[in-house]
Order: sequence, then C-alpha cells, then structure tokens
Amino acid sequence: MNLALAQATEVKAPYLCFEMAGALLTEDEFDAVTDYDEGYRYELIHGVLVVHPIPLPEETDPNEELGHWLRTFKLQHPQASILDATMPQQYVRTKKSRRLADRLLWIGLGRLPKPRVDVATVAVEFVSAGRRNRERDYEIKQREYLEAGIREYWIVNRFQRILTVWRQTPTGPEQQVIPESEIYRSALLPGFELPLAQLLAVADCWAANHE
Repeated sequence: MNLALAQATEVKAPYLCFEMAGALLTEDEFDAVTDYDEGYRYELIHGVLVVHPIPLPEETDPNEELGHWLRTFKLQHPQASILDATMPQQYVRTKKSRRLADRLLWIGLGRLPKPRVDVATVAVEFVSAGRRNRERDYEIKQREYLEAGIREYWIVNRFQRILTVWRQTPTGPEQQVIPESEIYRSALLPGFELPLAQLLAVADCWAANHE
C-alpha cells in the first residue's frame, strides 16, 4: 500500500463530548476514539452516538461492591482461577453497536482477556430509573448481549428488589428471577455467591443519603 492510499484509508478519530450526541459514526471511527470528555459515557447504537450521564452512586457503589466480591473470590477460593478478569464500564461489541456494560466477567480463558477480541462470559447491568432505561436493560441489551455470545446476563434492579438472570441455552434464552432474600450461584462460576440483599443494601445507603 502506498503512502497516499494509507493516508486516505486512515480512520480519523473524533473527540467525544455532550455536543456530539446524535452524530453519525462508523464502528471504526468509534473504536479509534482516544480523546473524550470524561464527564459522560458514550455508546454507539446502530451508527448513532449516544451520550449518557455518569451513573448515580446507587448504581456505581453496588457495582464496586460486586467487583470487590469477585476479586476477593479470585484471591481466596480454590476454584477461582476460572475467573480470568472482571472490569466495570466495558464495551460489548455487537453487530451494529458498541454497548457499554456496567461490568463484564471473562471466565475460563486461562489468561487475561483481550477485551476487543474475547467475548465476555457474563455481563452485568444495574438498572437506572426511568421506563426507557428499563426497556433498554431488560429487552434491547438482553437480546443484543446474548446474540453477541454473552452466556449470562445479570440485571440488578434496586427498584423491584430482584436479580434477573438471562442465560443462553441450546433451546434458546432462559430467564431466572432471584428475589432479594436469596443468594445467586452461577454454574459458570462455581463457588461464587452473590447475596442480593447485601448488594441492594449498598444502593439503599446512597438513596437514604439523598433524603
């Protein structure tokens, strides 16, 4: 490839900010971004840039707590080597979009994942207030995540006090609803326990702090 052709095909990365909301971008342009306003979060949805506010403490702190539980499990449990990595605010690359998940888990690779290449095993979302947010988490992301190869999708709903788990099975998507009083145990992560009441209590502390 000569220099002129290389320059012509080079992807120009835009600067992302609130004013860019609604801009049309290709997947390559979005993936090339390195400079952005850190006061917002960004997704590419069917070629359109969507700009979100930073999550509330009621969502961020429970997410941090879940990450702490997972890292403690990884350090202390004899079967924990199966958990390769877990990170907050990571992108799920779907056919036409870049969805920003609250947390992703990679399980069973036997190495550190390459986030742009290795499909995560589990995606986690903490539901935000509002009908559109619930529709996005329960319907749109559920469909897109499973189609992308995510094996389990956990939806933590502090309003309904439940954890909804969607998993891909040979016969199609399967749903399980865990009430606040129960502990969730995933077959993908033997030995790990998610006590839902404790996780929701973290969100409750922040909600009470606003009153």
